Amino acid sequence: MQQLKGRILVVDDDASMREMLVQALGSLGHEVAARATIDEALEFVSSEDPEVLLTDLRLRGENGLELCERAMERSPRLPVIVMTGFGDLESAVAAIRAGAYDFVGKPIELVPLNLILVRALRQRRLLDELHRLRDDRDQSRARAVEMVGESEPVRRVFDMIERLRDSDATVLVVGESGTGKELVARALHRSSSRSEKPFVAINCAAVPAELLESELFGHARGAFTDARRAREGLFVRANGGTLLLDEIGELPIEMQPKLLRVLQERRVRPVGANREIELDVRIVAATNRDLEAMVEEGEFREDLYYRVNVVQLRVPPLRARGTDVLRLAQHFIDRVRERDGKQVRALSASAAACMMNYDWPGNVRELENAIERAVALARYDEVAVDDLPKKLRDQPQRRPKAAPESPDSIESLETVERRHIERALRALGGNKTQAAEILGVSRRTLYRKIERFGIEVDAE
Repeated sequence: MQQLKGRILVVDDDASMREMLVQALGSLGHEVAARATIDEALEFVSSEDPEVLLTDLRLRGENGLELCERAMERSPRLPVIVMTGFGDLESAVAAIRAGAYDFVGKPIELVPLNLILVRALRQRRLLDELHRLRDDRDQSRARAVEMVGESEPVRRVFDMIERLRDSDATVLVVGESGTGKELVARALHRSSSRSEKPFVAINCAAVPAELLESELFGHARGAFTDARRAREGLFVRANGGTLLLDEIGELPIEMQPKLLRVLQERRVRPVGANREIELDVRIVAATNRDLEAMVEEGEFREDLYYRVNVVQLRVPPLRARGTDVLRLAQHFIDRVRERDGKQVRALSASAAACMMNYDWPGNVRELENAIERAVALARYDEVAVDDLPKKLRDQPQRRPKAAPESPDSIESLETVERRHIERALRALGGNKTQAAEILGVSRRTLYRKIERFGIEVDAE
C-alpha cells in the first residue's frame, strides 16, 4: 500500500520540537508547516487549509484545547491530534471531548505518530469527498441511466466512448456481472449520431433457445404453429439505431452461424419469410465470460468472435474504482429518496468508511441493493453502519501498513534503551528498585545506566 502523504500543520512553542517534527514528518513525504502560537496557527488554517493539525496541549501562555476548538470552528472537517506530556491524561481526554481526533504522548515516537496521521488523513479525505457529494444535488432524473464515476478506470471508459461516437464499429463490452455493461452500451448509443433512433436490448441468456431466432429475426405469418401474424424481429426494430446483444456468451451454438450471417451481410430474413430486410443497425455485444477461452473449447465460433470483437471496451469492477463507491452510493440515495419520499440524504462517515473497506463482489448491482436496504431501514437523515447489510458490517478492517522508514529516522540502540529506562522510571514514580525488577536488570546495573545516560530521576 502506498504511503499516504498530506499537508500537516505543527503547532508548538518549543522551537527545537517544531524543527524536529518538520524534519521527521517531511522525511516521510508529508508537506509540513509549523507555527508557534494560536493566532499564527488559526491564520494558517484559514488561509492554507491544512489536512491535519498536530498541536502541543500546553503552549506558552495559551491552551491547546482553545486552539483545538477554534480551529475546528474554522475548518469543521480538520482532524486535530494533540501532543501531551506524561501525566496529562486527563487533559488528553478533555481534548478528545473538545473534538480532537486523537492524542499522542511525549516523547514523540515517529512510527506510531505517522500511523495516527495516516488514519487522520484518510478520515479527512473521506469527509471531504462526502461533503462534495452532499453538495452535488443538481442531478437530473435522466442521470438514472447514465454512468456515475470520476475514477481513472471509469475515465478511460468515458474516453473510449467519446472516441467511438462517430464510428459504427461493432463493440464488445466485457466485464464482471453487475458492473454496468448495459449502461456503457446505452452511453455508446446516446453519444452517437444514432441517439434519436431506437436502442433495443436483448439478454441472450433470458430467452429460450427455441424462441431466440424468432425474437431476433422475426417471423412470417404461418411460419410455425401459433404464428397467426407476422412479427417484427429486434434487428428490424432497432433499424437506424443500436442493438445490444447482452450475454452473447450464452448464445446457443446452433444460433451462432445465423447471427454471423446477419452481421456479415447486414440483411435479415424473418423465419418463414421469402424476402430479406436491409439493416442499418449498430451492434454492441456484452458478456461476462471469456470468449477467447470459449473459442478454444469449441463453445463459441471463432469467426463470430472476431465479428463482434472489433473494438473491445472493458468495464472495471467496483473494487477498482476507489471513491466512485461513494459517488454511486450518493446517486442511489438521491434516487431512492426522490422515489420513496424518504428523509435520508447521505452516508455517515462511519458507513462510508465501511463501504470503502468492502470489495463488492456483486459490483454496482450489489451496491444498489445495499443502499436500497439501508435507506429503507435508516432512522435518521444519514445512513449509519447498522443500516448496512451484515456482511459489510462484519468484514475485517484493513489495517494500514506502516510507512517505510527513512534510514535517518532509525534510532540507535543506546537511544532506545535510554528512552525505555526513562519510561519505566516515570511510570513507577522514580522507584529504581521496582524499575530494575521490571526491566530485568540488577539495581546496580540500573544505577550505572542512569549515570551513563544522564537520566534525571525524581525522588522516590
